[in-house]
Amino acid sequence: DDSISAASTSDVQDRLSSLELRVQQQDDELMVMKAALADVLRRLAQSEDSAAAAKKQQSSKGQTPLREAYSMSCIANGSSSGRKSHKDSSTVSIAKKETLSSAAKSGGERKKDKPQMEGIREKEEAPQANDNTPSAPSTPQAPSPSSNPPSPHPPQPQRQISENKGRGSSAKRGGMERSQSSTWDSGEESRNKLVKAASTSKLLSKVVKNAEKHRDPVISQEGEYIKMFMRGRPITMFIPSDVENYDDVRTELPPERLKLDWVYGYRGRDCRANVYLLPTGEIVYFIASVVVLFNYEERTQRHYLGHTDCVKCLAVHPDKIRIATGQIAGVDKDGRPLQPHVRVWDSVSLSTLQIIGLGTFERGVGSLAFSKAVSIHLSVIDDSNEHMLTVWDWQKKSKIAEIKTTNEVVLAVEFHPTDANTIVTCGKSHIFFWTWSGSSLARKQGIFGKYEKPKFVQCLAFLNNGDILTGDSGGIMLIWTRSTAEPFCDIAPPKGQKLLLLIMRQIKAHDGSVFTLCQMRNGTLLTGGGKDHKIILWDHDLNPERDIEVPDQYGTIRAVAEGKGEQFLVGTSRNFILRGTFNDGFQVEVQGHTDELWGLAAHPFKDLFLTCAQDRQVCLWNSVDHTLEWTRLLDEHGHCADFHPSGSVVAIGTHSGKWYALDAETRDLVAIHTDGNEQLSLMRYSVDGTLLAVGSHDNFIYLYTVSDKGRKYSRYGKCTGHSSYITHLDWSPDNKFIMSNSGDYEILYWDIPNGCKLIRNRSECKDIDWATYTCVLGFHVFGVWPEGSDGTDINALVRSHNRKVIALADDFCKVHLFQYPCSRPKAPSHKYSAHSSHVTNVSFMHSDSHLISTGGKDMSIMQCLGLGDSLLHNSTPRTLASVPTSLPISTQPNTPPPTPTEPLHTITPNGQQDGSPETPPPSDEAMSTSDSTVSPKDSLEPSDDTATPSDEGMTFNPPL
Repeated sequence: DDSISAASTSDVQDRLSSLELRVQQQDDELMVMKAALADVLRRLAQSEDSAAAAKKQQSSKGQTPLREAYSMSCIANGSSSGRKSHKDSSTVSIAKKETLSSAAKSGGERKKDKPQMEGIREKEEAPQANDNTPSAPSTPQAPSPSSNPPSPHPPQPQRQISENKGRGSSAKRGGMERSQSSTWDSGEESRNKLVKAASTSKLLSKVVKNAEKHRDPVISQEGEYIKMFMRGRPITMFIPSDVENYDDVRTELPPERLKLDWVYGYRGRDCRANVYLLPTGEIVYFIASVVVLFNYEERTQRHYLGHTDCVKCLAVHPDKIRIATGQIAGVDKDGRPLQPHVRVWDSVSLSTLQIIGLGTFERGVGSLAFSKAVSIHLSVIDDSNEHMLTVWDWQKKSKIAEIKTTNEVVLAVEFHPTDANTIVTCGKSHIFFWTWSGSSLARKQGIFGKYEKPKFVQCLAFLNNGDILTGDSGGIMLIWTRSTAEPFCDIAPPKGQKLLLLIMRQIKAHDGSVFTLCQMRNGTLLTGGGKDHKIILWDHDLNPERDIEVPDQYGTIRAVAEGKGEQFLVGTSRNFILRGTFNDGFQVEVQGHTDELWGLAAHPFKDLFLTCAQDRQVCLWNSVDHTLEWTRLLDEHGHCADFHPSGSVVAIGTHSGKWYALDAETRDLVAIHTDGNEQLSLMRYSVDGTLLAVGSHDNFIYLYTVSDKGRKYSRYGKCTGHSSYITHLDWSPDNKFIMSNSGDYEILYWDIPNGCKLIRNRSECKDIDWATYTCVLGFHVFGVWPEGSDGTDINALVRSHNRKVIALADDFCKVHLFQYPCSRPKAPSHKYSAHSSHVTNVSFMHSDSHLISTGGKDMSIMQCLGLGDSLLHNSTPRTLASVPTSLPISTQPNTPPPTPTEPLHTITPNGQQDGSPETPPPSDEAMSTSDSTVSPKDSLEPSDDTATPSDEGMTFNPPL
């Protein structure tokens, strides 16, 4: 093998050491399994003897001895019944979102992800007062079935951490209020019942974790360290010396808030007919759970944020003001279903008018349409196996008719423009014509006769004479007509008279599919093709007049809409929205990534940020102009990135172990290196830019010396000691130490100048003031973890440059804003919802003026404006001189946030909100997060005389 023969001697020795360590770990696993089995048998015997007592204690302790035995057995074996159960059950580390393609490449987490550091952790958890000797790994000993395994040190007394008490709660409100909308406000604690999920199966597996026994953090009697527990496993964090009395530490809600400023991206890859131009001059489209109204001339956006999960379809009312959008089903973090539904809302005020279909639709809403003849009618096709067709009076929220359509895919539904009781649906190998009378629907199937039956009827439109035009997967357009006396129905015609449903004409329109049909105001027609990438203009007699080809780089055509004058809008499969004419070609108005998005880095002193994704694209964005500066296609899937402090170079890590250094101005390749053959999870330059740390899924941190402003790299060393993949990493201000986290809940410290050595006595590092804080485990941030977390709920964390707040990205589609430091358990936070998938990364811009967040499967980028002096006016650069030498933790309660000049809704610690007496908050801001008070259905039901807010808990202000 060329790669092995070319490896250096040190690399070969590292591999041999790794193999030896793996063999030893397997032996350790067998011993641990034996010990666990013995422990289970012993506990089972005890539970049988005290079954009656266990039942009495079940309500107070929340777990029977049998359940406790099972949990302890899982912990001892390095596995759990918690979420992400698709992972290797013998692995103690919990994988990050294994939606990554690297899951297949790495073949699951390596067996070195075993608790080889168990001995080190146990010794550090209970340190002796005068013990400074580094602890070494120890092999667990198998106990006898009748005895517990001996402890390496005598246990020290521990006391429970006292919780903050006496915080007030706000009254609940049941109704929903009308709201002006474009501010991403934090007052939406109660939206936990509506938490979004990219996939139901992914989050349903999280429910198991809530059944596991929860243990509150404990503090040692001497006040030297705190233990928090993740899935029953202890994590020791040493208290800094400047904290004299931990009980006096308080963590309050930060006064800073966020407002949604801009959304990058568009969902075109798997949706169609979802781009329209409104009379206001705004393009309406959606991505994630946000419906965007974008004025391309003024470069402004407004956002409708009423949905609780992925928006899937969109229809515009004949008045061009009211809009209906449908979403998929989801689940909240506790596994309770969030029902799919349709929202009808006002595009001017962004207020919700009606919520339709709660409890009716299954899985999601696939397509919908308003009636042009009777505008109060709305037809909906859901995503159930039967693809149910329902007709609604949307103003009354009453269902008029319902019927099963077909088990095949349904792609479109439309009302006949002149016949109010006729609906047409099409999809896989079919076109159906429906007529309803009262509450019944009758179906007439289109017969293709002598014409070849297409695999898919992709789209339909209506001609001026009432005939129906369809486009199919063979590139054919068909004109369907009927006798003037007969409707489209299965009602038997008069005796001797046949019901005629004829194909009058066949037109070869495109090479490949006809994806979309757009009827223009002047009676002409636009069609969009698939394989040929063409948009063709047809005259009134359906003769082709002009055509233009969409460049391959934008993908195939998914939606076409009429624009201003001779302009038209095009949505593509690569998530572009183009504006163009037949004379002048196309101009890009909206673009984004086309695959799962993880890498994010903010420029150290410019209003720029960089993203990289599994689509292999690297994109540099301007946060002020909201434009794309440049993009480059890599040979590998990008996963992580970081700017050199000079801002001239950016390092990008990939899924294969290869990483690139690119010129930030010209996007030229500066350097390329490879570290291992597994996914790189992070890139992090030191404060002065002379060192680069590369964290990998092979459990190592690779160090490089950096020169020439990030253009030259030389391998310096490697940090070896983690028992699982590297997740997060931070440098000290003097560039001498690194703090790192791993997938095995480890917090390790490294001495870089002395050969990248592991610092065994972790208490020596408790007073280091880290230049950045992105590690999710540590004394200053452990309060961000929710109760009962399985250790994978938090994907990213970042401290603001002014050191006042922490932003956090979680698995439940939320962005949180905590106060820094956050050293009390169950700390309160402002929560924000706009993503519809796990939030993969967050980063503050250099001045803290904006927070950027990235979505996973929703492929979106959200840019939020900070509301608060500390966020808007910070200009702290990322330099050594700007980092203070110490960060004392307040031992007195923090001063409450100042009263804002405008009514804001403050989230209280119990998840409710205090409403201003002058302005009552929206109902879901006041909804309790308790399972027993408000159901998801109740929370979505508006009162008869009150319009619902557009954002479900986000107070909006119209843009200036």
